[in-house]
Amino acid sequence: MRFDPPLEEARLLRRYKRFLADIETASGELLTIHCPNTGSMLNCMSDGCRIWFSRSNDPKRKLPGTWELGETPHGRLACLNTARANGLVEEALRAGLIRELAGFDGLRREVPYGQERSRVDFCLEYAGEAAFVEVKSVTLGYADNVVAAFPDAKTERGAKHLRELATLARSGARAVQLYCVCLADIEAVRPASEIDPAYASALREAVAAGVEVLAYGVDITPQEISLVRRLEVVL
Repeated sequence: MRFDPPLEEARLLRRYKRFLADIETASGELLTIHCPNTGSMLNCMSDGCRIWFSRSNDPKRKLPGTWELGETPHGRLACLNTARANGLVEEALRAGLIRELAGFDGLRREVPYGQERSRVDFCLEYAGEAAFVEVKSVTLGYADNVVAAFPDAKTERGAKHLRELATLARSGARAVQLYCVCLADIEAVRPASEIDPAYASALREAVAAGVEVLAYGVDITPQEISLVRRLEVVL
């Protein structure tokens, strides 16, 4: 996935009210842009860190740009626009790069399912049989550690999705939790039980029910980002 139009580099001044970020561009322009990340962004930013943003010329938008990438305090690049994860996964699915999910006949997005009125990110069709795939974007990393973690804040919604997948798996359907690790130089991912023990417990219960858990990592530059390799999942 290439960034088009190209991203612009800037310096972070502050993130606030969750969805707002004040930045200073390389030319000295001061802007308030949209932060499309609902999590805590733990270990993803610091005052003055380098960030990259996409600029919009849409006169209907209230803010002139969207925060896309950031350089973490540990020197890694992270894609902080969580909306990119599903696009990356779809691109990789259609290219056959996610081997465990290759060979499908049809792909649908945002399909209603489950007892708790959820929408699954992808429903893949295999000769009449469906596979339900839930995607989570992972950006939490720690210094001198190649294992990323999810979530970076408590997520009841994430636990609900795991319950829905577990119910599907118990009924005999194929259910998959896919972690899209949008952080450079990572080799594995684990549940962040230190942040959300309920989510970690729900993940282990889902695995016991038959839910498949996959993780894929990215190659990332300010020009493009691609889902490229299978990562280990540490439960």
